[in-house]
Amino acid sequence: MRVIPISLPTPFYIGPVNVYLIAEDPITIIDTGPKTRQTIEALRAGLRDAGFRISDIRRIVLTHAHEDHCGLAKSVRDEAKDAQVFVHDWESGLRHSRLQYDEHRVLLERAGVPEKEIQWMRHMYEGMREYADTLDDSDCVPLEDEAELEFESGSLRVLHTPGHTPGSCSFLREADRTLIAGDCVLKRITPNPVLSPDPLDPSRRFPSLAEYMVSLARLRECSPTLVYGGHGDTIRDYDELFHRYFRAFQMRQAQVIGLVKTSGVTAWEVGQAMFPGADDVHRFLAVSEAVAHLDLAHSESKIALELSGPTEVYKPVSGH
Repeated sequence: MRVIPISLPTPFYIGPVNVYLIAEDPITIIDTGPKTRQTIEALRAGLRDAGFRISDIRRIVLTHAHEDHCGLAKSVRDEAKDAQVFVHDWESGLRHSRLQYDEHRVLLERAGVPEKEIQWMRHMYEGMREYADTLDDSDCVPLEDEAELEFESGSLRVLHTPGHTPGSCSFLREADRTLIAGDCVLKRITPNPVLSPDPLDPSRRFPSLAEYMVSLARLRECSPTLVYGGHGDTIRDYDELFHRYFRAFQMRQAQVIGLVKTSGVTAWEVGQAMFPGADDVHRFLAVSEAVAHLDLAHSESKIALELSGPTEVYKPVSGH
């Protein structure tokens, strides 16, 4: 199976995004890059170098629905005419701006985010709309865990690997244990467990970090020999990376628990303390990371949680 990486420019701080052409019938692209003129030109060039055109694509498979990965999905689908778009049902970013929902506002209020910051975050993410066209549910084929994406000479097994987003998926070529992992596995940075409503109960928070740790362990059981990530270099030493991730989680957990004061703190305050210089999108990512680690610590009874009106306040466990 020919997996051809294509690096595409993005206007985001993360830098270039990797998309992957599966160069056999049915011709498939995994992720598309954001909707910009530079990106579509780079995609055309990458496909041309591999001997293909957008019109040859029959399947568009999305690891998750963040703009840097899904933004061109509708444009590519329309130009390819017969192409189908595959994405997990739990991904909502393709259908609406991620902070458009009332559920997101509630989650941010619970985290203690000030009203002016919530409005700023909403404005920032509304600006992201230009980088992705929305698709309706009827435009997409749902990816299901353990399903097989069949090709002429084999298949890719779909692995639902939630954490970075609720519907993040990875794709395993079992014949040689090659893995295409999107933003679930990145060589030089630890993916952010983004604050999201729970797809099964939007009034609750998705337990992103706990789910992410399970996903990483599941991938480890597959013993991947080569991992293609959504950004940066390929990974040939997944086991070492796995241990590095978990050491980073443990260090962050200790830091977060150390910031929980007797008088009580909110997730917003913890995020600000961890990343005092955060600006732009990093302010949202900071509160996302704080919430994820506070949720995990609370689930393990390492900290206590109280409500102050709509806001969640964390305190040390009584007697500790």
